[in-house]
Amino acid sequence: MDKSKPETPVHKPVIIRLENIFKIYGYGNTEVKALVDVSLIVEQGEYCSIMGASGSGKSTVMNIVGCLDRPTSGQYYLDGVDVSRLDDSELAKIRNLKIGFVFQQFHLLPQLTALENVMLPMVYAGIPLSERRDRAREALQRVGLGNRMTNKPTQLSGGQQQRVAIARAIVNRPVLVLADEPTGALDSRTTTEVMEIFTQLNASGITVVMVTHEPEVARLTKRIVWFRDGEVIHSSLTPEEMVQVAVS
Repeated sequence: MDKSKPETPVHKPVIIRLENIFKIYGYGNTEVKALVDVSLIVEQGEYCSIMGASGSGKSTVMNIVGCLDRPTSGQYYLDGVDVSRLDDSELAKIRNLKIGFVFQQFHLLPQLTALENVMLPMVYAGIPLSERRDRAREALQRVGLGNRMTNKPTQLSGGQQQRVAIARAIVNRPVLVLADEPTGALDSRTTTEVMEIFTQLNASGITVVMVTHEPEVARLTKRIVWFRDGEVIHSSLTPEEMVQVAVS
């Protein structure tokens, strides 16, 4: 008879910890509660999507998680740091070093090559030029654009531009990649290709949190967080469970 004790679950470091977050716009009769008592944890290495109807609060929570906005009340800890108490310059530094952003519109500088666009975040991080170039090349190769480094955005397809944006997001080796509707401007075939890159990045250990309104995109992640009327209705749906919620 096996008398060995059951293994104790090992919890990974917490990357995102939201505690009782409220976000309120306006005053009195014009007051709008965009987020209502939101508490949420995302551990290192998770692959999450945030879903909900328009006005559900998913974009507001994305802005707070990305240190682009501040909660009205509550605490937000990013990689153990209480960022809700930081000033603007400290928030800018946190954003640059700890978060890699991918947006629906690629936000590439048209006058720069793919390589130069990917190097840009490292300029603000104070990384030497030779290292910037090496790391940018490595990031572009990682997303399958090793042969497009000297191309400018106008010489790239939409899917290729989004790959450049993903390379730029990972080049500073952030603790979190935050993607806001990253497939919203792409066709279905290109969406599949881009999602495969996110899946590969997550498989390598990168924490990915994605806001999307597309159920077929959310189902490619491992955990779905569902917002409604500024509240978390479901904090940890599987792709299979999400189908039932979407039709209920």
